[in-house]
Amino acid sequence: MGLQEQKLHFSVNLLDWYMINRRDLPWRRHNNPYFTWVSEIMLQQTRVDTVIPYFNRFIGNFPTVQALAEAPEEDVLKNWEGLGYYSRARNLQTAARQVMELHGGEMPQDKQAVFALKGVGPYTAGAILSIAFNQPQPAVDGNVMRVLSRYFLIDEDIMKGSTRVLMEELAGELIPEGRARDFNQALMELGALVCTPKAPHCLTCPVMEQCSGRIAGRELTLPVKTKAKPPRPEQRLVAIVEGRGDHRGQVLVRQRPDTGLLARMWELPHVLAAPAAASKKAAPLADEPAMALLAGSLWAEGFAARPEGLATHAEHVFSHIVWSLQVYKCTEQDQSSELPLIALEARAAYDAQAAAREDAASSSAVSPDSGTTHLSQPGIPHAQNISTSLNDGELLATSDVSDPALSTLTLTGKGDGLTYRWIGPEDMDKMAFPNIFLKLISSYFAGAYDQVND
Repeated sequence: MGLQEQKLHFSVNLLDWYMINRRDLPWRRHNNPYFTWVSEIMLQQTRVDTVIPYFNRFIGNFPTVQALAEAPEEDVLKNWEGLGYYSRARNLQTAARQVMELHGGEMPQDKQAVFALKGVGPYTAGAILSIAFNQPQPAVDGNVMRVLSRYFLIDEDIMKGSTRVLMEELAGELIPEGRARDFNQALMELGALVCTPKAPHCLTCPVMEQCSGRIAGRELTLPVKTKAKPPRPEQRLVAIVEGRGDHRGQVLVRQRPDTGLLARMWELPHVLAAPAAASKKAAPLADEPAMALLAGSLWAEGFAARPEGLATHAEHVFSHIVWSLQVYKCTEQDQSSELPLIALEARAAYDAQAAAREDAASSSAVSPDSGTTHLSQPGIPHAQNISTSLNDGELLATSDVSDPALSTLTLTGKGDGLTYRWIGPEDMDKMAFPNIFLKLISSYFAGAYDQVND
């Protein structure tokens, strides 16, 4: 069978299979360009089963482009909370405002106009034009490249731009006339349900007979893909500051700056443990210096709080960075009497820790496998591991404290654009938190850390 016959076999059999086996997904029930657009943005790096409830809630609250464009950003982020990649939500709202201003609230049907929308790349533009408007545009994502690599036995690295161009040309040639909407969704469906990354279901594949990769025994080695650089680990200390007096029943949170990682979202105060602790070989800080360093970090921001003990371990994963979190329950202190003492303790503990690290480095005493992502803390009944994934390509910037007493500390949370406030359980429905901090704060209000002791 020649190449043209192989292509025809693929297109015909794939469409026949899809018309019988396609999933009933909420965004497929209407050829609504806005629904297609929202679903495609949500589906980037996210599983379909995870997206469905988010999509239904999002469309329920923002049913039109105009509703999304006019909504407060805090409401948009709150509806996205837990879905990850928060820049997607901000870009989506920015693009909705572009559609209102430039296209009268109607999704454009011109490829260049769609591609010009904030957050819309080649794949998303092709998906919108083909699914919403049935235009013969290829929509090539990771699933599609995997299917085409296997079926046509393509050995090119799919991480290269030239390979993507090749795949887009090939996918465009496969689209049957007048069937772009169904074909592109069928191709995505095959990659999601049958031609899966690690265990392809070749025996149930509608195009297995002419799959060159399967015939050559290469289905498990294709596609060729350069491994991404592993994320950089960081050890961070997190404070759950319990209020007293007027702040009783509340915890201290801060809002991130207007730009950068997790922009304008709310979080618990946290600090990079130490520069040396950001390497794979660095061990987490012991509790005593960790608590003093955390107290010093809060002091540098103008808050007096005394750590009581380790509450839990947590992990927060981004595209290029992994936070291993040591979370400490802290108690608000009287600012006038406690600040000098806390500053002195923080300086002494940090200097001792730094000296210990220097001694260990000079004697080559650091074991190659000493780096860990979680601590074990015997005797604390409520210690637990919390792990979330929030892949985002932007990296967190830190800045040095200008106060001479803490000049050697590297702290987050210092500089313009940060807002602190005390919140109670009733505020959780109004503010947008990254999923890891949402879990930690919710656990606190549920009493998970009531028995923490130093």
